[in-house]
Amino acid sequence: MSVSIDPAPARILRRSRLHWMVADTWVLTQRSLRHIPRVPEQLIFATINPVIFVLLFRFVFGGAIETPGMAYEDFLMAGVLVQTVAFGAVNSGVGLAEDMERGLIDRFRSLPMSTSAVLSGRILADVTRNSLIIVVGILIGFVVGFRPTAGPAGWIAAIALLLLVSLAISWVSSTVGLLVRSAEATQSANYLWLLPVTFASSAFVPTESMPSGLRAFADHQPVTVVVDAVRAYLMDEPPGWQGWGAFAWCLLIIAVCAPIAVRRFRFRASR
Repeated sequence: MSVSIDPAPARILRRSRLHWMVADTWVLTQRSLRHIPRVPEQLIFATINPVIFVLLFRFVFGGAIETPGMAYEDFLMAGVLVQTVAFGAVNSGVGLAEDMERGLIDRFRSLPMSTSAVLSGRILADVTRNSLIIVVGILIGFVVGFRPTAGPAGWIAAIALLLLVSLAISWVSSTVGLLVRSAEATQSANYLWLLPVTFASSAFVPTESMPSGLRAFADHQPVTVVVDAVRAYLMDEPPGWQGWGAFAWCLLIIAVCAPIAVRRFRFRASR
């Protein structure tokens, strides 16, 4: 008498750790995305942010800022888009800190799931949400006179870079969220470094108008490099070294912050 053995459990056991990490990440990404319709105020306020900055800089400061060779509307939009995704990515650290405070991570520890998936799932959900915010920012730009000349390749490069920026800042924000003790402190700590590097850049004004010492910093810091690259892609201009430099900066930030965040998360979760 022969006994048949179901091979399904064996196949499940043979699946790699990478497979389970990807599967767990997808499940937790869906969990975070389902919170959007349940708390629509978060998405509404996030989409209002680029509208306010576009209107503020276009109609309040735009008349006083000279951008030789380019209309200020075209100059402005790259900076607004980069700032918008950077500010939106702060939510990754804030949301993670809230989960830690509520004890949700303790419940995850009791489940057979990848530890790093908790981080990557939330971050991917925030990147997805930022993609919608990018669309809103571009549409309001069209309303105030933004006229990009990029072809399909330029649009793809610009949007890919913006999403990569969102991913990089999300990892930075998550790292900060795991180093401090509350969601409020996480938000304050992230804006403490994000605001200076955003405004001390070429996002809203040409760096030529800055004092020499500040200009030297502004010309080479990551936000300026990214903004210049996005602006060049959207306006169909040669991006120069900023084209590869922007992607390199984002990948370097991810390579540094992601391992730190994962190790810190495992330490906090094991306590």
